Amino acid sequence: MTQEKGPGAAQKGSTLTRQGSIRRTSLLDAAEAVLVAQGSDASLRAIAGEAGVRVGHLQHYFPTRADLIKAVLERALERSLERLAETTGLRVVRDDPSALESPAGPADPGEVVAVVLAEQEDPQLVRLYVEVWALAARDEEIAAVVREFYRKYVAHVEAFVQQGRPDWSGGFCRARAETFVALIEGAALMRSGIAGSRSAAMDAQLAHFAVQLLRD
Repeated sequence: MTQEKGPGAAQKGSTLTRQGSIRRTSLLDAAEAVLVAQGSDASLRAIAGEAGVRVGHLQHYFPTRADLIKAVLERALERSLERLAETTGLRVVRDDPSALESPAGPADPGEVVAVVLAEQEDPQLVRLYVEVWALAARDEEIAAVVREFYRKYVAHVEAFVQQGRPDWSGGFCRARAETFVALIEGAALMRSGIAGSRSAAMDAQLAHFAVQLLRD
């Protein structure tokens, strides 16, 4: 049997790639919906049912629940980076995925903080993170996925801090980045109402100290 070659084969391969991407997206959408609704009961079977596919089909793309949650978190981070790019011009450096660049000039830390805090206005997104944290507390495999997610998150913040303050040491920039992420992630619980109540005064102080961590 001869292999199909030429433009027709390339077009067929492209179509299959697009179809695979669409299927993968629908599976991630289903995973997010089930995680938010069911939390620790979010099994592969439940997610496959939400997506309207067999478990085997889901596992073709994501063999384990940890693989699926890793993809969910990676997509969430990608969306955050896209929003940053749209608002502030910050973009991931192609040759160094952990670094950020601002072709139009230094990005305003206040704008960066505003974008990050605006994501907490989405209760579904906050609930998604809360449920993933809860799963990670009981499942070491998922905990490893969550740690890797935050390693990348901190690396992006560190790159931004270093860009704005090249006079600071790498270790100091990293400490600032880690503190920034801890502050923002903890604030999500308070600002969403899960662990406390939100106020305009708290929001103002939060933004003030978050900006200071990035640049002052």
